[in-house]
Amino acid sequence: MRVNAPAGTNAPAEKGAAPFANRNPAPRIERDVQKDRPAVPAALSRAGVTNLRRIIRISDGGEAQLFYATMDLFADLNPEQAGVHMSRFNEVVERLAGELAWEPSPDIESLAGRMAQQVVETQGAMRSEVRIRAHFPIIKRTPITGLPTEELYTLLGIAASTPERTRRLVGVEVEGLTVCPCAQDIMRSHSEDLLQESGFTEEQVERILNVLPMASHNQRGRGMLLIGSEKRLRAEDLVDLVERSMSSETYELLKRPDEFYVVDKAHRNPRFVEDVVREMLRNVVEAYPDLPGDAFLLARQENFEGIHEHNAFAERCGTLGEIRPEIAGEAHAPRHTTLEGWLTT
Repeated sequence: MRVNAPAGTNAPAEKGAAPFANRNPAPRIERDVQKDRPAVPAALSRAGVTNLRRIIRISDGGEAQLFYATMDLFADLNPEQAGVHMSRFNEVVERLAGELAWEPSPDIESLAGRMAQQVVETQGAMRSEVRIRAHFPIIKRTPITGLPTEELYTLLGIAASTPERTRRLVGVEVEGLTVCPCAQDIMRSHSEDLLQESGFTEEQVERILNVLPMASHNQRGRGMLLIGSEKRLRAEDLVDLVERSMSSETYELLKRPDEFYVVDKAHRNPRFVEDVVREMLRNVVEAYPDLPGDAFLLARQENFEGIHEHNAFAERCGTLGEIRPEIAGEAHAPRHTTLEGWLTT
């Protein structure tokens, strides 16, 4: 029979007990390893955490809405420091989460900006960058039957901070439908030959081909639009600009009359991936004539090809001061400001 040792004695631990059961659970920390000199004294442009997942609160004056978001937080790193303090990135998010419970951010780019500013402060960095992706719903109605359907889009907020200033961008990712103009032109020529061989006159052939939509291969595409400026922009408006740039918008719910509408609309409006990007540029220039010339714009389209195993891609970035003259038919800009360039200037 085992007898319990009196309190305060150093009786041997019971067989099988954890070897550190009686020790202080807090480890002894002698130095801040992250502040040590690295073996290779090279500065790093970005170091941080990616895919940090949180629920965020956004409110534009009305009731706050909750969004499931993923976040990337970075700071630059000087050549004298081994690493960033990883836990401090999470502390920034947790601190802001508490603040947002009382005062939600008005938009996603403002939230990214607040995070970027705190990263600079907590990391002692010269520059920080924060990127947030969140899904948000828009209730739409199908084009013919008018049935309500909830469509999900991706909301983007990007910010870069230095001790002196913060730059912010807002954007969206939108899926839609595109139809290939090249294949459609081939089908039109083939149809013209078939009609002429069947005895139709040239005038009749032209009338028929102008009335009937031509077959082509089509594909779902994903468009991205980013705008950097001090002006607040509505995400719903950006979604509309991107959808109008494709051959047709898409819907989660489609009854047969709606499906006919989408297919017919798309085939009467064929566009290459390059066309979609250029339409985005024009739509932004027309929709926001008051944006300053130093406002930044990035338009990107990727098509998931229907008859190829590769994807088609196109992109244009630059300031509105570079893009507006081209849309007006003037000389093109020899230099395109990149996203990283705009964030760092």
